[in-house]
Amino acid sequence: MSNNAFVPYDFIVLLSGIGVSLQVFLISSLIGAVLGTLLALTRHYQVPGLGHAATFTSEFLKNSPVLVQLFLIYFGLPILLGVDMTATEAAVITLSGNTAAFISVIVVSALASIDKGQVEAARSFGLSEWKVLTKIITPQALLVAIAPLVGLAVNQLQVTSLISVIGVMDITKVGQILNQRTWQPFIVWPVIGATYFMLSWLLAKLGRTLETHLKKHQDWASL
Repeated sequence: MSNNAFVPYDFIVLLSGIGVSLQVFLISSLIGAVLGTLLALTRHYQVPGLGHAATFTSEFLKNSPVLVQLFLIYFGLPILLGVDMTATEAAVITLSGNTAAFISVIVVSALASIDKGQVEAARSFGLSEWKVLTKIITPQALLVAIAPLVGLAVNQLQVTSLISVIGVMDITKVGQILNQRTWQPFIVWPVIGATYFMLSWLLAKLGRTLETHLKKHQDWASL
């Protein structure tokens, strides 16, 4: 058999790469969502001593290249802290911070879009800040934020292709290996691109379904 020929095991390796990409994406998205929301609330409520720090952190992470962040975390953080770190761990840390930065901006904008009259009215009826946040602000802010959040998720899924540069065996790294072995770039890279397209399309479709559900729920609740 020619060394340039594809073998059934290549399909297994490809599926493994897809699994790694999705794992990094899902974990970093979950952590980023939690951290981003906390950053946004810190900025929105102008917590003393933390508001400016949260703004600086989110702006720095949002406006610096992800590739540079990957190198800093993977090569710099172990030296700074004196710890061992795998490439996958570095990828998760980097993408979590980057995702959190963008989510914080989206959430801050969504919170700012809520009519302040509603918030003041709720407070005048004696509702606690927690109930105002969870019962008044969050449902409306979520509907405003859902579309940009879905767009961010699709973008971050594609950004995972960068983690291959530090050695993570994601789908892009698998593509590089297959391309080097088979020398058939017009087969390998269209397959990799189509895989990213399908994953992004499914994610966007899921987001549109969720957005439609939220709109229907809000329309029903407002009756």
